[in-house]
Amino acid sequence: MAYDVIVLGSGPGGYPAAIRASQLGFKVAIIEKENLGGICLNWGCIPTKALLKSAQVYESMKHSKDYGLDAKEVSCDFGAVIKRSRGVADKMSKGVQFLMRKNKIDVIMGYGKLKAKGQIEVTGSDGKTQVVEGKYIVVATGARSRHLPSLPIDGKKIIGYREAISLGSQPRSMIVVGSGAIGVEIAYFYNSMGTQVTIVEFLPRIVPVEDEEVSKELEKQFKKQGITVYTSSEVTSVDTAGSGVKAKVKTATGEMTLEADIVLSAVGIVANIENIGLEQLGIKTEKGKITVDKYQQTNVAGIYAIGDCAPGQALAHVASKEGIVAAEHIGYNEKKFAHLPEPLDYNNIPGCTYSTPEIASIGYTEKAAKEAGYELKVGKFPLMASGKATAAGATEGFIKMIYDAKYGELLGAHMIGYNVTELIAEVSVARKLETTYHEILNAVHPHPTMSEGVKEATAAAYGEAIDI
Repeated sequence: MAYDVIVLGSGPGGYPAAIRASQLGFKVAIIEKENLGGICLNWGCIPTKALLKSAQVYESMKHSKDYGLDAKEVSCDFGAVIKRSRGVADKMSKGVQFLMRKNKIDVIMGYGKLKAKGQIEVTGSDGKTQVVEGKYIVVATGARSRHLPSLPIDGKKIIGYREAISLGSQPRSMIVVGSGAIGVEIAYFYNSMGTQVTIVEFLPRIVPVEDEEVSKELEKQFKKQGITVYTSSEVTSVDTAGSGVKAKVKTATGEMTLEADIVLSAVGIVANIENIGLEQLGIKTEKGKITVDKYQQTNVAGIYAIGDCAPGQALAHVASKEGIVAAEHIGYNEKKFAHLPEPLDYNNIPGCTYSTPEIASIGYTEKAAKEAGYELKVGKFPLMASGKATAAGATEGFIKMIYDAKYGELLGAHMIGYNVTELIAEVSVARKLETTYHEILNAVHPHPTMSEGVKEATAAAYGEAIDI
């Protein structure tokens, strides 16, 4: 079986790479060992958002009197919530199947391993193997939960994100180790459902990649919601011998033991680069990732790597764009695409966390901008001053805009609050267009909307705020 392009992995990087290659006129195959759509669609981005929506609806129902309504005897059917989430994931996976048929992409199910240049050996679930040949190969094998020696995941009492979104019954209590996007989203979900949740974070603040003010605000809101938060803390060992779990935790002030039904390890991810034949072909890796150039090419001609197995941010939208860049670079090589694709600007990648409150950010944090030598103009707009947020009953949080004082360049934006993950795209486009505060201030933002906060935070940075 011979193809122009073979994509190894069908996640949010792999399937767009395959579709774009097909659009450019290539004969394409995609190899997937489990489910089309990969971890993101089946066990990550999509099903977690379904769970979070259930949690948000449940919260709204419990506080219906705040809106002049009275929802009596509100209860949670945990099994039905999980079932809905799995149904959403299944529907989206079927959507990828449709896209493969629509774009005439052959789907080969099985475990793929690079055998030689231009060859992938695929082992099916029945143990039978076949060799698929392609002039170009795009490696999109993704990542998995990182395991700590002190937290050996057993899938029952010590779990990863995959088990966390498909538990058969709701735990009464849970310890979440790690407070990145995965950790805080799952912590919010279970706390909203009625589970007693404790977060243990090794670093001095939760969501440590975010702006410091955002971390402080999220911790404040989580504590108001009833979540216990320990920062500068480390789980040193766990005891699963009893009915639950006992976790020894080392803090800045001493040691303690936390007890819970279950522990979630959310301490990051590890790229899936073992046992896929990289060494056999001499493909270079560094720090657990496949080394690539700005067009996603590895050091071996004809082989590309994208997504979580490559060095960029481990985000679905990064993987998707990297896949398109790789496909278009192949197209350029084969004279099916008119110009070199534009490489990603990794300092203009939006990041989103879908807890309540939501977090969205892009570009420099205030601290990073200062460390880079910029003189700053910084403005904040508290959402309690937003008409839309007030009407929605969600006034927690703020929008923070960071500008270069010398030229007015938009350096970064950091948001926490209601629906802010929908606002960050404006800043992404604005930064792509190399905008200044002047354009943001003079672009009319509709009223009443959350998006007004972007304009008002900009105005605040320059002493021109109207609503605060």
